[in-house]
Amino acid sequence: MTNAAVHMEGQLHAPAHGAVATGAVHAKGQQHPIKLYLVVWGWLFVLSTGSYLVDYFGLHGYLRWSLILLFMMLKAGLIVAVFMHMAWERLALAYAILLPPIAVLVFVSIMVLESEYTHFLRVLFFATPS
Repeated sequence: MTNAAVHMEGQLHAPAHGAVATGAVHAKGQQHPIKLYLVVWGWLFVLSTGSYLVDYFGLHGYLRWSLILLFMMLKAGLIVAVFMHMAWERLALAYAILLPPIAVLVFVSIMVLESEYTHFLRVLFFATPS
């Protein structure tokens, strides 16, 4: 038998006063070390500072927006993974929560490409020659 099976079998034969003690242990739930949360808060602070510095240094154009989006995605990933406990969930649950937003981003990208194509055709066929 495994250790878990021996432990469970021992709980089945435990006296009534032992049931209260095991209930208290199970009520606590899974505990993560405080160091993990402090490290994540530190990274969130660093990423937020980086996002602020993009505006402070006055970056413009695609560099600005790509950095802002990068910092945003990294911060959201940390929050989802640690504070929403997705890092410890089953893979199927993680896929069920993470795949729909990824699919939305793919479809939005396709729409952006399609809009540029449509804009090009409108200018090509309906614009007055200059």
